[in-house]
Amino acid sequence: MRRLKDIVKRFGQARILVIGDLILDEYIWGKVERISPEAPVPVVWANKLTHVPGGAANVANNISSYGAKACLCGVTGQDKNAHSLMKVLRKENIDTKGIFELSDRCTTVKTRIIAGHQQVVRVDWEHTEPLSKDIIRKVFDYVKKNIKSLDAIIIEDYGKGVINAQLLEGLILLVQSHKKTVLVDPKEDHFQYYRGVTSITPNRKELENAVRNLKIKDNKNKLKLDSDKLFTDRDIEAAGRQILEYLELDSLLVTLGEQGIKLFEKKGKVTHIPTVAQEVFDVSGAGDTVIATFALSLAVGASKEDAAHIANYAAGVVVGKVGTATINREELIERLV
Repeated sequence: MRRLKDIVKRFGQARILVIGDLILDEYIWGKVERISPEAPVPVVWANKLTHVPGGAANVANNISSYGAKACLCGVTGQDKNAHSLMKVLRKENIDTKGIFELSDRCTTVKTRIIAGHQQVVRVDWEHTEPLSKDIIRKVFDYVKKNIKSLDAIIIEDYGKGVINAQLLEGLILLVQSHKKTVLVDPKEDHFQYYRGVTSITPNRKELENAVRNLKIKDNKNKLKLDSDKLFTDRDIEAAGRQILEYLELDSLLVTLGEQGIKLFEKKGKVTHIPTVAQEVFDVSGAGDTVIATFALSLAVGASKEDAAHIANYAAGVVVGKVGTATINREELIERLV
């Protein structure tokens, strides 16, 4: 564990850019004491309202909480929610120079109502239309201007319109020409766009649906796709190998919930890492913590296997917290025992 702790201690040396869909996570906290006379729903007595970064912004927040330099690139609307999001980001020392405000979009907001430790309902406000060519060019130019100072790039694809084929084609060629590490938190129906990145980090469901959507022909790793049944462990391994080869990745990190993480590497090695979570309160944002930790570990020189182990420990900590949460270096090092 000393080797893993030494890697985490170096996190502060890294500078990471996160590109993708920015979300404001809004939490209304309260308690339930009765059912509404108007409909069979609980009445929540609200007593607190909080805002935290979500989506790509949460990944940047995770990076910043580790003491690393986080830069964020994406779009917001020109509304009060954009103001709330920017206020939180600046408080967390996140570089927001790559964020563009657009008059024809609303800022994506996910409002969760929490009673005790239980989420009662979630309300989403969002625009998912693709960005205009002009904004795509601005995003690309921002990355091009800053790429030499970056240690890694994370692409967060939540399907809200920021990440698209045109942008990814240019970005992937750019980062490849500068030999930079680029990782993607994928959207299952966009997998074909990610060919040539360093790594992607799907969860089990995203991997299953992507393989079904792509209909990959692979005689070596045969996989039956004639039903919607959940994949077996053997199916997951076959699917992982297929995606790794099809997208020409260096690695693939699949999050499996209570079963932990499975790492696929280019030369054929597959490593299953069991979960270390001691208790689970909320899995919101756990995937964001995984990709942020994995990217930071690689950026400071860790092997892919060590990076996966560290990311697994980080996920084990963050799922024990309520709401979209982060973890710092001290908490992570304490768990690496």
